[in-house]
Formats: sequence, structure tokens, C-alpha cells
Amino acid sequence: MAKQNRAARDGGDRTNLYDEITAKIINELEQERLPWVQPWGTAAKAPLAMPRNAATARQYSGINILILWGAVVQYGYPTQHWLTFRQALSLGGNVRKGERGTTVVYADRFTPEDEKRRARETGEEAGSIPFLKRFTVFNTAQCEGLPEDVAIEAPPPPPHMIEPRVEALIRATGIDFRIGGNQAFYVPAHDYVQVPPPQAYFEPIDWHRTALHELGHATGHASRLGRDMSGRFGTRKYAFEELVAEMNAAFCCATIGVVPTVRHADYIGSWLEVLREDNRAIVRAASQASRAADWLLAHLPAEDTGEADTASTDRRAAA
Repeated sequence: MAKQNRAARDGGDRTNLYDEITAKIINELEQERLPWVQPWGTAAKAPLAMPRNAATARQYSGINILILWGAVVQYGYPTQHWLTFRQALSLGGNVRKGERGTTVVYADRFTPEDEKRRARETGEEAGSIPFLKRFTVFNTAQCEGLPEDVAIEAPPPPPHMIEPRVEALIRATGIDFRIGGNQAFYVPAHDYVQVPPPQAYFEPIDWHRTALHELGHATGHASRLGRDMSGRFGTRKYAFEELVAEMNAAFCCATIGVVPTVRHADYIGSWLEVLREDNRAIVRAASQASRAADWLLAHLPAEDTGEADTASTDRRAAA
């Protein structure tokens, strides 16, 4: 009975956590703000970058990126570096008294012992159950006594380096990438991307974000990450894939240092429908967006990766 009660509480806790995350994202979208496209340079004091654990140097991934970016903007933190309470102590510092942490999550799956036993007896594959575990992290600006180099942000790349890095990435992926026409799109059946030329954009820097958005779609091809690309325009599957591609572009831009002005907000209405119907959709979409960004950025030539090549290929852990 005790185990059942604990399982019930754990299941309720997981559901509440999904609900909390989804409600926050829905609130942002209802106000026509995209949580993965933050107003860097206005509301945020920190430079555009991927959030990173200051003790392990690992980048956070999936839904944690959105959570931590949101905290940076909301509270005006000057850095994208984070620590757990214990990690701050291990580095010789501490979290300042009265500071409140930010909740991030660790997503994984586990197989119950009963299910393992059933699988052994029947010869079938054991089923697993997804779970989320909460962690509390603190921005390094909320700490004191840390080594001087822990919270130092690397300067963003100079503007003239941005376009060459994106072009190098496009070439390195091997994806059929075509420039021309007046529309940006990916054609799954023929596996190619087409994007209008940079001069077609009011702000040429926005070409890079659009290119990375469409490349994000291309990562879903069966020969790459194998996502479900069967959704037609106007369907929830289509809206979900747009969520993945949009967040992928944001993650890639943050890693490379591209700061575009465009906001791909055309799908806000359909995104809201998806999130209201399924409280786990944003977590799944963010996770798949991280996988897409990881796939693309793994092709960035070594001389252009900078700190990115120190990131773990498995960045699901919250700390």
C-alpha cells in the first residue's frame, strides 16, 4: 500500500510538473511572446548564449533551455551559467541567503521490476515509463565566493564571422540546400531545403535563422533523426514539427552567436492548440529540438565550434 501511495504521489508530481511547464509556455504564447526567442539586448542583461552548468561545463538541453532563458530575462541575470546549491559549495562559494532557485528537470525512463519479470517470462520487450525529476539551480549571479573565472561569459563572435560560420555548417551537413525563389521550405519527399537569398530579407541577418529553421526540418528525415514528418498544413502534427524546427533554430543561433530579429510567430494559434491538448507536447518538442540542433552543430567545422565542442552529446541531465 505504501508503494502504491508513493507511486500515486510520484505520478501526480510528474503530471503537475508537466502542467506547470506547459501553463507557463501557454501564458507566454498568449501574450505573443516566444519563450525561445528572447529580447536579448533589451530585457536581458546576459549575452545570447546557451545556458550552461558552471561546474560541469555541460549545456542544458530541451525544455531546460526555455526555462533558464526565461529566468534570465525575468530576473535580469547577467550570465547564462548555473549551479546547484551543492555545486556552489564545491567550488568554494555559496548561494547568497534569501536567493530563490529556478526549477529545471531531468527527463528519463525507467523499467519497473514487475515489467522486467514479465518480459523475461514472455520473451517480449520490457516497457518503460517516462519520468521527470526536479532540480533547483541558481544563476552564478545569485552566488558569492565563486572563483573569478566561473561566471565569466565568453564574448560573442564578431558580426563579420556569423555568416561564414552558418555557411560552413550548411556545407558540412551535406543536406541539399538551395538558395532562390521567394519562399523558405523543406521538401521531405525529395529531401532538400530552399531559402530565398539574404537580400530578400528586410534584415539580412534573419536569413540565417530561416536557414537553420528549414535545416531543422531536414534533420527529421528518415536518414537522419527519423521524426514523423507526415503532418499536413493545419494539422497538430504539422504544428508540432514547426515547434521543433523553430526551437532548433533558436538553439543553433544561440550556440553560434546569431542574433536575428525575425519572429516566426505565424503558428502561435496552432501551437496553443497543441499545448492545450497535451501537457507533455512542449517537453517532447524541446527535447526533439535539442536533438536536431545537436545533429546540425555536430557538423560545424572544428575551428568554428569554440566552446561548443566541449558540450556532452547527452545533455539531458539537469546538473
